[in-house]
Amino acid sequence: MKTTGTVQKILSWYEGETPGVKANLARILMEGKLGGTGKMIILPVDQGFEHGPARSFSVNPAAYDPHYHYQLAIDAGLSAYAAPLGPLEAGASTFAGQIPTILKVNSANSLLPKAAPKTQAITASVDDALRLGCSAIGFTIYPGSSASLDMFSDIAEMRREAARKGIATVIWSYPRGEDLDKDGETAADVTAYAAHIAALLGAHIIKVKLASSHLSQPEAKAAFEKGGIPIATQADRVRECVRSALNGRRLIVFSGGAAKGADSVLDDARAIRDGGGNGSIIGRNAFQRPRDEAMKMLGEMINIYKGKA
Repeated sequence: MKTTGTVQKILSWYEGETPGVKANLARILMEGKLGGTGKMIILPVDQGFEHGPARSFSVNPAAYDPHYHYQLAIDAGLSAYAAPLGPLEAGASTFAGQIPTILKVNSANSLLPKAAPKTQAITASVDDALRLGCSAIGFTIYPGSSASLDMFSDIAEMRREAARKGIATVIWSYPRGEDLDKDGETAADVTAYAAHIAALLGAHIIKVKLASSHLSQPEAKAAFEKGGIPIATQADRVRECVRSALNGRRLIVFSGGAAKGADSVLDDARAIRDGGGNGSIIGRNAFQRPRDEAMKMLGEMINIYKGKA
C-alpha cells in the first residue's frame, strides 16, 4: 500500500505510536475515493443497539442485513465501516480485505431507565478486532455522566491493549449527564471540551457531534469571550474542535446526527471541510435512504471534501 505526503504528515503527528497502529491508520486514510487526501467518510451502524431495529432500519428494510452496509461502504468508496460485534461477524469473511472495519466495543440501549447514569457496556474485545481483521476499535464515552470516570478508565486500558497489538482507537465523545440539558450536550464549549478529553485519552480518531453556538458553562463562556473565540458559524465551531484536538494533531470527524435532508447533510460537510475537520462519520443519513439516494449523496460529499463542490 502506497501512501501520500498528506497521509505521511498525519502519521508523523502520532509520535508515540507503534508501527502497527500507524499502518492501520494508513489503511483507513488511503481507502476509497478520498484515499490519500487526509479526509474520511466512515459509515457507522450501531444504531440498532442504541435505538432498536425498527427505529433504525424499517424505513429502508434492506438495511436489516449487515451485508447491505458492508456493500454500501465499499460501493460508495468510503474510508471504513464501523459496527458492533454481531454485524461485523456476519460479513467478515465475505468482505475480508475489501473495506477497513472498526469494531464498536461498547454499547447502550434505549430500554434503560431514564434515571440511570449514562454509560455503556463493553460488548467486544481487542482480540475480537484482531480476529475479524479490523483496523480499529471504537468506544463511546459520555463526558458529564456520573459514570464517565469508569468509562475513561475502561477505554484507557483497552486503548493500551489495542496499541500493543497494532490496532488504532476511535473514541466517540458525546457529552451527556445529569447536569447537562439538551442545549448543553451540543454547546460549543462542551463539544470542544469533549474532543479535548478524547485526545487526552489517546484517541487516534475522535468523533464528536457538530456543535451549536450555545455556550453552556459560565467559566468557559467567559474564556471564549475573553479569548475572542469565534463560534458564529458552523465552520467556526468545527475549527475550535479541531484546535481542541491537540491543535489539529489528531484526526477528528463529525457525526451526521438524526436523519435530515440531503442539502443539510451537504452543508454540514462544507462546514467541516472549511473548518479544517477530517471528515464525516455518517450513519442514519446514509443507510436510512434508498440505496441510490445514499450513493448520490455520499458521492456529493466526497466531491465536497475533495474541494470540487
